[in-house]
Parts: sequence; structure tokens; C-alpha cells
Amino acid sequence: MQKIELKENLTTPYVLLNADMGEIRIEGRSIPENVIDFYHPILSWIDQYVNEAKAQTNVYFKLEYFNTSSSKRIFDIMKKVETISAQKDKKVTIYWYYEEDDEDIYFAGNDYKALITKVDFNLVEL
Repeated sequence: MQKIELKENLTTPYVLLNADMGEIRIEGRSIPENVIDFYHPILSWIDQYVNEAKAQTNVYFKLEYFNTSSSKRIFDIMKKVETISAQKDKKVTIYWYYEEDDEDIYFAGNDYKALITKVDFNLVEL
């Protein structure tokens, strides 16, 4: 599978999709003008990765801000990687990073953790 790396800008996060390492990273601000266009290739890549997943997949969310439209796509990503854990000998760990004083990001992570139950979900304070 092709590795995808997207540079961060003012409205979109840094994204790394690396099948060889079993790694997905999304970091920064996610307020794209067209959230569907931005996340479509990411979700398509994950759909393909699910069928070829490594024994261990690590997903890192280090977001400083995201809008409501992005929250739906973030949840879509989590639901797709959650299906990996149903496969024999496959494990998924999600790392949700938040700043000590950022209650919005912390509570969003807690909400996702309550909904995504078939993976190890770690809230990590920076």
C-alpha cells in the first residue's frame, strides 16, 4: 500500500498513513472548507488498509481544534479501524492527545472512547 503524507496548513491537519508501520496520524487543526473532499482519500486508504492490516495498528490523534464536520469524519476513521480488532490476531490502539487545560479536546476524546469499545483507547495528557 502506498504511504500517504499530507502537510498541515491553516485549515487541515498533518496526516500520515503508513501501512508498513501500521500507523495512522492526524495532528493539528481540522477545519477544512470541504471536509468530505479532504477526508475521502483518507477513509478510502483506511478501507483498503483494513484488509491488509498489520498485527498492531496504532492511531494517533493530536488535534488542537476540529469543527463539527470533522468530528464526524474522525468518528468514521475510528469505526473503520475498530473493525480491524475483530480480525484474528489483530490489535488496534488509539492514542488521543490533549493539552492539560483543553477541556474540549479532552471531553471529545472521552466521548469517542465511550463509543469505540473494541480497541485500546488511551487518553494522553501532553
